[in-house]
Amino acid sequence: MPTVQDLMRVLERAAPLAYQESYDNAGLQCGDPQMEVRGVLIALDCTPAVVDEALRRGCNVVVAHHPLIFKPLKRLTGANEVEQTLLKAIRHDVALYAAHTNLDNVRHGVNRKLAEKLGLTNLRILDPKPGLLAKLITYVPPAHTEAVLQALYQAGAGQVGDYSECSFRTEGTGTFTPGAGTDPFIGRRGEAEVVREERVEVLLPLHLQQTALRALRQAHPYEEVAYEIVKLENTNQDVGSGMVGDLPEPLSPPEFRQRLKQALGVPVVKHTEFGQPIQRVALCGGAGSFLIGKARAAGADAYVTGDLKYHEYFAAEGRLLLCDVGHFESEQFTGEIFRDLLMGNFGSTFALFIAETLTNPVRYDF
Repeated sequence: MPTVQDLMRVLERAAPLAYQESYDNAGLQCGDPQMEVRGVLIALDCTPAVVDEALRRGCNVVVAHHPLIFKPLKRLTGANEVEQTLLKAIRHDVALYAAHTNLDNVRHGVNRKLAEKLGLTNLRILDPKPGLLAKLITYVPPAHTEAVLQALYQAGAGQVGDYSECSFRTEGTGTFTPGAGTDPFIGRRGEAEVVREERVEVLLPLHLQQTALRALRQAHPYEEVAYEIVKLENTNQDVGSGMVGDLPEPLSPPEFRQRLKQALGVPVVKHTEFGQPIQRVALCGGAGSFLIGKARAAGADAYVTGDLKYHEYFAAEGRLLLCDVGHFESEQFTGEIFRDLLMGNFGSTFALFIAETLTNPVRYDF
């Protein structure tokens, strides 16, 4: 049977913890990583009622979007709902895992799912993050270049958008003199060598640096492997906040708001006034007021998010339609991401459910 650790590997390969925001607390919240998984319940939030549902369904793992433990706990006495949920999970050996802003920030995460529900095309990250990439350079005998590259690709290097196994090679000359106690792959101790080598360059996510270096050392024939890692300021087009895309055809603002209601099943859309047709749409699941300026700069006709405050609506400046569909409502399809990831990797080796417990604390009267 798969273990909690196996689930973590799958989830963190799709949404690396390195991509969560500094204020976040994604990852395993409680539970034994070596515990075998009998069943997984997927939820947007983890509450006592969600843990109860997990127990009724025979699940010993809850995978949620929002972390139960968000702020540091000073005691665990059951004094509030967070502590009550955690105590219940611990007493019944239920592991709690959360993928939050790391799942928001990846290309195929929360915002991609919301964009697909709205029927947007030509999707791209609205605010890509810089400083997450490096260039790995190494020097390899030509006969071993392919083996080294394949090892680096398997370690996560060489990915550029939808293109995989990307590299650059140049031929050159390497020189070295093996010292005493060495076991050179080429040449003899104490004798200067001049050899033909290839300089190989690949793009590398910084959080995979140690993984890639281990793969490089294992695949490289040399006893001492020469390499360079150069941190880049390039933005990572696959990682960042929000998303922007296009509707198949322009809609009037009322038509677009009706589309939001139908696609998201929301009874109310809070919005600004805007009189132009809507075709380019920016969005951010959850609380996304911090991206209003980015949405304007991207040429969006509408920006869809949740949790907008009164004064934040003025930031539209009459240049786009601001739509607040609600925090829960904008993230309600996140469970489908978890489900597809786990089913795609584990099949039917354990029970898998999306929670029926409604965790949205907001209600509407009409």
